[in-house]
Amino acid sequence: MARDEYRDKVIIKKRMLISFSILFILFFLLCIRLSYIMIVQSEHLTKLAKEQWTSDVKIDAKRGRILDRYGRELAVSANVFRVDLDMNTFRQYLDENGLTKEQIAPKIANALNMESDEVLKILNKTLPGGLPMASANLARRIEKAEADKVRDLNIRGLLVSSDTKRYYPNDNFLSHVLGFVRSDGVGLNGVELSYDEVLSGIPGRLIAETDNKSKGQPYIISEFTKPVDGKDLVLTIDEMIQHFAEKAAAQALSDNKAKAVTIIVMDPNNGEILAMANKPDFNPNDPWEQGKTDDELQKMWRNRAVSDTFEPGSIFKVITAYAAMEEKLVEEDDRFVCGGSSRILNRTIHCWKRTGHGEQNFVDILKNSCNVGFMELGRRLGKQNLVKYINQFGFGKKTGIDLPGEAKGIIRKVEDITDVDVATISFGQSNTVSAIQYLTALNAIANGGKLITPHIMKEVIHYDEDNKKVIDQKYEKYNERSILKEDVANTLREYLEKVVSEGGGKNAYIPGYHIAGKTGTAQKVDSVTKTYAAGKYIASFGGMAPADKPIISLFVSIDEPDPSNYYAGQIAAPVAKQIFNDIFNYLGIEADASAVEIAESMKKDVLIPELRGMKKTEAVKILKELKLEYEIDSKGEYIVDMNPKPGYSVKEGKKIVLYTGTGSNYNKEVVVPNLIGYSKEKASQILEELGLKAEFTGEGLVAEQNIEEGQKVGKGTTLFLELDIVPD
Repeated sequence: MARDEYRDKVIIKKRMLISFSILFILFFLLCIRLSYIMIVQSEHLTKLAKEQWTSDVKIDAKRGRILDRYGRELAVSANVFRVDLDMNTFRQYLDENGLTKEQIAPKIANALNMESDEVLKILNKTLPGGLPMASANLARRIEKAEADKVRDLNIRGLLVSSDTKRYYPNDNFLSHVLGFVRSDGVGLNGVELSYDEVLSGIPGRLIAETDNKSKGQPYIISEFTKPVDGKDLVLTIDEMIQHFAEKAAAQALSDNKAKAVTIIVMDPNNGEILAMANKPDFNPNDPWEQGKTDDELQKMWRNRAVSDTFEPGSIFKVITAYAAMEEKLVEEDDRFVCGGSSRILNRTIHCWKRTGHGEQNFVDILKNSCNVGFMELGRRLGKQNLVKYINQFGFGKKTGIDLPGEAKGIIRKVEDITDVDVATISFGQSNTVSAIQYLTALNAIANGGKLITPHIMKEVIHYDEDNKKVIDQKYEKYNERSILKEDVANTLREYLEKVVSEGGGKNAYIPGYHIAGKTGTAQKVDSVTKTYAAGKYIASFGGMAPADKPIISLFVSIDEPDPSNYYAGQIAAPVAKQIFNDIFNYLGIEADASAVEIAESMKKDVLIPELRGMKKTEAVKILKELKLEYEIDSKGEYIVDMNPKPGYSVKEGKKIVLYTGTGSNYNKEVVVPNLIGYSKEKASQILEELGLKAEFTGEGLVAEQNIEEGQKVGKGTTLFLELDIVPD
């Protein structure tokens, strides 16, 4: 018996020991688990808990304004509203009223002009761990009418508060420079992107705690951080000069049926950009145009003045000319003989005038933009010196402009350059540049030799409690360095003034003003074949004024103009003339000539059309469209004669005298117009409208005509035209 009892006690002890061991192990594991939860997962679980019992709403700061140099508003933030959800309060409201999310979503959607499914998706949002959210944003930047509709719903947990919306009061004006913001207010392009940190300010924060029933005071504010509004960004842009550039660019785009037009106006002495216009453009208030692909939108938003590169053509001859002058490889009286082409190794390279310019001095090759003359300058410089000056002027690297998306262009390395390349580079082929690069380089010639970083920001400001202006930051990254000899730059400006007054840039000439500049017509390279594309050109003009001490520099580029008239001297120079004249009047720059002379020179040239044989009403309508005055008698129904005769070139506003009769018969005499520089198609069209015929020889644009301008001939006369001009 004693043995059985002993055995039972041993068994009980063993069982107790096993049970205790199991309990101990379980307790130990539980401790480990509790330790893991309380120590390792403490921060994460605390965060989840807080998200459940608190409402955390980010309060955006008011975005700073963008102003022109005189404080005129270019971008502002208007007061609008936002709708947020306190989810705990909202769920309590649904429970108390026996409603479901599916039932309430359509009412909210109707007030906010949203889709019910979109609202329901937000209402059903959960935390990453699957737990219900404590707060969510329902709508941003809504107008007062929508906000009032939400308030009228009287739904607890639906919070309406102030918000801001970006607004551009001038719509498309300066759009590529300003850029725009995303739906969340973050800068996406232009200065909105490059100065986003300055403009955006510091957001505030509202954290609210909720009770279990959300009644009475539904939440107690435990933390509130006031947002710090963004600062105002003052640009170097002059709104008035920008208006001049925008107007001229839009007109040039339309007149020339061009793909794009770019215009930049700068102060060459400090690198400030006074105007930068690209056409076509977009409205930053609604940049997401319907029907456009992402690629099309990116192209539309791209600032071509900064992001696009091209072969400069003859405007680059300014750089070659300076290099040869500083190296003392050319004098003003040096003689150059142009026979229309030059043979380099096994290749014949033509001048734009195939029959040649004959004997010229250095100033003449600039005025005539002679390729053969500049190929000789390239030969004298050699590839080492040529590349040295190209680099010195800043080509092949970014200017450092404070706008996004800048391209640096392509400059050939010395070791890759052949003698043929030296020849073509000297007159603007082979290398590529951007518009802002070229004008920055031209500024160095304008200001006497300093290369200065171009910039769009003038200063960053805010206003204190007394509404006094406080300057927080001024632009300081000028990186000014002397790269040219002042006396050489001054002399070159004198030569470039003759280009405008006497040479290829004469259509930019304004009597009484001293403008220096250079035109260039460059054939575009096909991006696929890497060869020059037929009928695709870029016509450019780069200039400065007054020539002796420039305060304005200007660049005009017309991309892919109508191939019937693409010559830069005919289409880019007149655009520059108009802008210069507008700026001179705005700045009050006095001229050496009378106001009458200047006003007359600014009028467009109009070729008098053939009106004889037409009815009076039809003839008068045509003259009005051409902005020509007229004087007409009342004898008959048909125009039988006119003075001046068809074919004469006159200025807008000129009075044309019309004589009438009862029949449509008339004197068949017309005047031969000036056709130099026109394409074969354009010249044919003009002559056909005058009742004249044409025979052509050669290729390119009209270089010679056998009957001089102004000669009277009979209808049906044939003119012999020699095509000899190619892009310079």
